[in-house]
Amino acid sequence: MTILRTLKVEKMPVFVFDSPESLGEEVANEFEKIINSEIINKGEVSVILATGNSQLAFIEALRKKKNIPWDKVYFFHMDEYLGMSEEHPASFQRYIKDKLVKHVHPRAFFGIQGDAANVNEELARYKNLLLSHKPSICVLGIGENGHLAFNDPPADFETEELIHVVNLDQACRIQQVNEGHFPNFDTVPAQAITLTIPALLSADNVFAVVPEMRKADAVATTLYGAVTPNCPASILRTKNNTQLYLDRNSALKI
Repeated sequence: MTILRTLKVEKMPVFVFDSPESLGEEVANEFEKIINSEIINKGEVSVILATGNSQLAFIEALRKKKNIPWDKVYFFHMDEYLGMSEEHPASFQRYIKDKLVKHVHPRAFFGIQGDAANVNEELARYKNLLLSHKPSICVLGIGENGHLAFNDPPADFETEELIHVVNLDQACRIQQVNEGHFPNFDTVPAQAITLTIPALLSADNVFAVVPEMRKADAVATTLYGAVTPNCPASILRTKNNTQLYLDRNSALKI
């Protein structure tokens, strides 16, 4: 792998790699070190994982990690469309199962049930799981509109909730179409269940995995714009537990 440069913006280290594959391999290596250390110290470990096209190189690299005792790892994910079953091709629960769970066989994967009959009961169930299995690592992306998970602008930095229902903004829904998950704007759900920003950032280690040219504007605003709910990802640079991983294309404007 080739690292092109490193920098630090406020509290957050930033690493720029030559390709999404190099980026993904490096994050998978760091992930492996932390996981194995946590298992030695605690016997088990919990992680929160993102989905989407930007995470594919990382997940592919993670699947190759044969020295992780996966049977001691719990998986959480961070969001799901409201009303969507896991059988839907765009389901994030399905994404995690197809691309990772069935390959590495963790101790458990706790999926968000987007089509739960009672949404409030589902929020309470997932909150209790998070409280019972405090995550050591959160691997997240940054949306084209600066969102973290499905916390679109203006995001809530101060909520005491761990998981909530949100309305998806137009830019976020268009991104889902452009990534090929839906045929057109009208077929993208208008709401989602998502972990809150405080929940995402409560993990001991937060890795932001952000390749691709289409993220360059969001990356620049995240690093050099105001820290504001209007760019949710800007909060990352104020935290001691975050690291940002870019490729040459997503870093073009910094």
